[in-house]
Amino acid sequence: MLSQTAVYALRAVLYLSERGAEEPVRVDDIARDLDVPRNYLSKILHALARDGVLASLRGPRGGFSLAVPAARLPLARVVEVFDDLGDERRCLLGRPVCSDHTPCAAHARWKSIATQVRAFFSETTVADLSPNDVDALRAVSAVSGSAGED
Repeated sequence: MLSQTAVYALRAVLYLSERGAEEPVRVDDIARDLDVPRNYLSKILHALARDGVLASLRGPRGGFSLAVPAARLPLARVVEVFDDLGDERRCLLGRPVCSDHTPCAAHARWKSIATQVRAFFSETTVADLSPNDVDALRAVSAVSGSAGED
């Protein structure tokens, strides 16, 4: 459901939230700790900074930090920098035309699931996903099950 880019973005934002807002964290440190390719992660973090999700600081003490308090940062704000959570136009079965008027065999069930997924990302904040919240972390992992696709 989520692209690999959106999954990496979520992981990085959750990582920054766990680290607190005291000092910016360098891309190298985030990439190493999350085992994410550094150059790829750098592009993701810069996109999040351009969108106002992260703050970036240049220089020897530079790096990235949250620009928005974790309790006021819905996961949808992070994901939608890279993926469209509201894209109901895509048919699960790949048909070019699939709507309430011309549904495919999976349309009704898929629409219900897509609505629940959008609600999860819109209603869940970064602060809601504390590192000790095993159920919440499993939910993100389940939704990102096809994360290898971009």
